[in-house]
Amino acid sequence: MNFDKYRYIVVEGPIGVGKTTLSQKLAEAFNAQTMFEQPQDNPFLERFYRDATRYALQTQMFFLFQRMNQLRDLAQADLFNAPVVSDFLLDKDPIFAHLTLGDDELNLYRQLYDHLKPQAPVPDLVLYLQAQPETLIERVKKRGIPMESAISEIYLYRLCESYTRFFYHYDAAPVLIVNTENLNPVHNDEDFNLLLTRIQNMRGKREFFNRGE
Repeated sequence: MNFDKYRYIVVEGPIGVGKTTLSQKLAEAFNAQTMFEQPQDNPFLERFYRDATRYALQTQMFFLFQRMNQLRDLAQADLFNAPVVSDFLLDKDPIFAHLTLGDDELNLYRQLYDHLKPQAPVPDLVLYLQAQPETLIERVKKRGIPMESAISEIYLYRLCESYTRFFYHYDAAPVLIVNTENLNPVHNDEDFNLLLTRIQNMRGKREFFNRGE
């Protein structure tokens, strides 16, 4: 892969789609730095999954500041001596805010987000991983992370719909939309190499990779 062209790659998608694992595999294959979300450090997240209304604002604000602190570090020029692969895109942060916050809380969040957003670097490429909600539900159950056991199926359905709407309009960076229903680049080397080839040959600003059965 030509990392002179793609120095900062983001892998995105809803919970359970495999973005962190794929990010790690990409980074290992090309000796890139990684920048991962750190949900385990959010003291409100487990409580949010149990009582979303009560803990939504605290959870959202913690993630926003956490992500911005990571991106400020990335924006320092000396950190771009090596390519970077990340498993989060700051632009998607409002997806969760719109799903969980009331009107007054959302207004407060938007003011803060709009103030911080210009400080974040823009990726050279975004890989948006898609999967059906039913597939994500099974993957979340299979990986068995305790705090995720309280995630409702309704929430995952709404999250998938919100991601679809978001990326339909997103145009800040080139996007490769990858359907992972019949593609397993994490555990299948052939699929992983197919994905790398597709990235290498990408010419437009928005392309789709959908491998049929």
